[in-house]
Amino acid sequence: MKKILCSVLLAGSLVSGVAASGPSFRPDVLFTGSSTKGWHSFGGATWAASEGTITGTPGSEAGGWLVVDDSYQDLSFFTEFRCDEGCETGILLRAEKTHDGGMKGVYVSLNDSTLDTSFVTVDAKGAIVKRDKLPRGGLLARVTPPPSPQSQNGNGARPQRPSIDLPLKAPDTSLRPHDWNSIEIFFDANTVRSFLNNGHQQGSVTEDGGYGPIALYVGGKGAAHFRGTAYLDMSLKVRDEERVGAGFRKQRLSNFYYSWGTAAADFNHDGVLDVLSGPYIYYGPDYRKSREIYYAISSNPTTEFATDATMEFATDVNGDGWPDVITVMFGGGPGVQLYINPKGEKRRWEKFAVGSGVQSEIAILNDIDHDGKPELVYSGDGHVRYAKPDASDPTSKWKVHDVSEAGYGASHGIGAGDINGDGLIDIVNPYGWWEQPAAGADSGKWKYHPSGFGQFGRGMMGGSVMAVYDVNGDGLNDIVTSLNAHGWGLAWYEQKRSPSGEITFTEHMVMNDRSTKNAGDVTFSELHGTGVADMDGDGIPDFVVGKRYFSHLDTNLDPDPRGAPVLYWYKTVRNRKAPGGAELVPHLIDTHSGVGSDVLAIDLNHDGAMDVVTSTRFGTFIYWNSAGHPAASSKK
Repeated sequence: MKKILCSVLLAGSLVSGVAASGPSFRPDVLFTGSSTKGWHSFGGATWAASEGTITGTPGSEAGGWLVVDDSYQDLSFFTEFRCDEGCETGILLRAEKTHDGGMKGVYVSLNDSTLDTSFVTVDAKGAIVKRDKLPRGGLLARVTPPPSPQSQNGNGARPQRPSIDLPLKAPDTSLRPHDWNSIEIFFDANTVRSFLNNGHQQGSVTEDGGYGPIALYVGGKGAAHFRGTAYLDMSLKVRDEERVGAGFRKQRLSNFYYSWGTAAADFNHDGVLDVLSGPYIYYGPDYRKSREIYYAISSNPTTEFATDATMEFATDVNGDGWPDVITVMFGGGPGVQLYINPKGEKRRWEKFAVGSGVQSEIAILNDIDHDGKPELVYSGDGHVRYAKPDASDPTSKWKVHDVSEAGYGASHGIGAGDINGDGLIDIVNPYGWWEQPAAGADSGKWKYHPSGFGQFGRGMMGGSVMAVYDVNGDGLNDIVTSLNAHGWGLAWYEQKRSPSGEITFTEHMVMNDRSTKNAGDVTFSELHGTGVADMDGDGIPDFVVGKRYFSHLDTNLDPDPRGAPVLYWYKTVRNRKAPGGAELVPHLIDTHSGVGSDVLAIDLNHDGAMDVVTSTRFGTFIYWNSAGHPAASSKK
């Protein structure tokens, strides 16, 4: 067992309420002591500790170091820091001794928001005598190839939004001089990823090698203070125990990563629901036989995204009575593709490209205009929009109607439901909701009602499928959503009406990060897949949600990427004593599957209980619900 000394060994779980922010990972070591035992000083600075805060005071402008006695190669590191007037500070990683009694290693400067990262050489007196700035890099790769000179201006261009006033604004995560800031660093393989104040990544690339301690630095003329310091040996991987929740039976349909989407329909007209996941239809009632509708090529979950089906839907598009398949891929992928059911023929299905310009990673199928046929709702080219086929030629490009002005489309989070009680379907995303005009869905732009339904973290915000239903039983539809598909947060938003009929929403947090009190003491990140269904047959919708494991591949772009890939359903409990008159109570479905881009909840075997289907990097799964209660689904 490693020596912890004045630190605290956490044994895989974090002490509750450690800090206002705290690490996104589960640290091996969290410094809480009033002694620097377990560390040693090097160079011209004095170091002291008091109740978990370490203070370094430079004896000269060259300064000095406080070095951990243990050594690491791949590691996660977190601290909050404050630099007094005139102070210089930073973190040295993989600190190796040099032949002349000095040190060398990778140094992350904490003196401005750029987090300049260099390979430094330190002399025997503790002075930094050489700095070689490392090239930028480290986006969607664990092992980053050397970047080209043309890519040295940052970590990738971010799209510019039109200058509109959005209700949900990215916080200022730049360095706050002479105040407390947080820094989280992940040094894995040859890539250093640093996040200042939970903002965007600043990534750098070095050689794959080196091994040594962590060291805190102070120089210049002022003191540096560090608190909540925590670190983790990232090279030691821990797999949580696999458990299936009470009342569920797990059936694996596939071991491979083909898709983040699922759907269900009676594809072969035998009277039994089948399951679609990626290229395969799994035929009920035992779901052990499958047939591909397009070429089945699996993806490597550590280095590749499944590019054909971020989301999938099943509906009869061409009106021949047989369910067809719609696949959606965002960004530079194939966009919206339609696969026409060959009506029992033993072959792959004919494919048609029916849409492009998909911006959002989330889409839904909903009968927006009440014509009996569902539309595809998503964000594209900066707009909130929906698309529908031409009834006379459904395999041609679908007609797109922009619901919002440009600039309101979001990459994550979209939903639909009647917000204002007029009987028409409205559309919601993290920036608010759009009221369907009485003149018809396609009569023009919809009236926009600004309201924030998300939470920023590491430069991203917005959830998955946003549920619209009456949570507290007051007759008004509320909104339930994950807040950051690549971060933390789950909340429900209580609708309130003023005497004049004005609609506002009050946020009720259900789960945030590890520093907060969360429902059922359940905490997980990357809530990228969600769904809504009455899971226990009490007549009230519930919320199904899980973690998308390796959402950005085997990198550390997202918080706690290796946390257990859990799947939960949150029971909607109407409780007058709870804030807003209701609470969402978590119930475990599984600890080792997680979610993709959404969750399919449907009564597959018609026993009156809602089953759950999910497609992830671990394969495709059915969770058979043995509760045996009446239920109703939210997705086909």
